[in-house]
Amino acid sequence: MAHIEYRAPDEMLDSALFLDLAQRVWPGTYQAGRVAEALKRTINITAWDGPALVGCVRVLSDGYFFGTIPEILIHPDYRQTGIGRNLMELAWQLSPTGLFFGAQPGNEGFFEKCGFERSLPSFVKQKPRS
Repeated sequence: MAHIEYRAPDEMLDSALFLDLAQRVWPGTYQAGRVAEALKRTINITAWDGPALVGCVRVLSDGYFFGTIPEILIHPDYRQTGIGRNLMELAWQLSPTGLFFGAQPGNEGFFEKCGFERSLPSFVKQKPRS
């Protein structure tokens, strides 16, 4: 594995590269134009191995009251290398607010190791992607 470069924030994040990473982590049907619009609304912090996008965390914040992490994505071949921890630290440093987010079952320990504390249970009601 080469030296990992972090870009924080990554204002030039290519939506096609992000979508490729997302498909490796969460296979699904995504609309490229909608992905590009979503990326414009978040602080995107990325990890690169040369030209390859191998990790990304996005921070969504109103700048004053609330901040959340919609997702953190790490390429499957790069897990357990410290990239996720580094991305979470950068997210914390760059967020203008505190951060509140949910964790998928089984991932709670990762976030605790990154210095986050368990909080209130979260709830979700999702609309279908269009």
